[in-house]
Amino acid sequence: MHGQADPSAVPSTAVGTDPVLAALDRCLGLCNRVIIICSALALIAACVILSYSVLTRSLFKTATYWQDEAAVFLLVGATFMTAAYVQSQRGHIGIEALVGLLSPRVNHVRQLLVDLASLAFCAFFAWKSWTLTHEAWVDGQVSNSIWSPPLSIPYALMSIGMTLLCVQMTLQIWGAFYRWPRS
Repeated sequence: MHGQADPSAVPSTAVGTDPVLAALDRCLGLCNRVIIICSALALIAACVILSYSVLTRSLFKTATYWQDEAAVFLLVGATFMTAAYVQSQRGHIGIEALVGLLSPRVNHVRQLLVDLASLAFCAFFAWKSWTLTHEAWVDGQVSNSIWSPPLSIPYALMSIGMTLLCVQMTLQIWGAFYRWPRS
């Protein structure tokens, strides 16, 4: 996990003296807690839906047309919406081969550069997700199944999740400047 090998790495973005950063961190933390609960429920619902689908097809030999897609929508939502929380815990996968070899100051710079590159990628991803959401909403795009749910639903979940991830990364980058190693 990114940042776990560095004992000076702080999972939270909260920094002592900046009230704006602390307030934003608290708001995002509260939002993340609500999202985690909703995502856990979405995962449970996806399991129930897929189990129901398997049982229905096996026992009653009936076609299922909405279950797989509903489960995928729930999984997409749970995955993207929880990305900001995972980032707040520095839980994303990272390669930490050099952490033990570098000084704390150099590690801090390395982590900051990784965060900046990640933010650039995620900001682009969020922007493209919002454009997909807008197109799907305006054009009334639906999936190619019999159920035909609107594609704006998973695109909006991706967009919101990636936007929250960008906010989390921005807070962490902003906070990194307050925790700059002195030695």
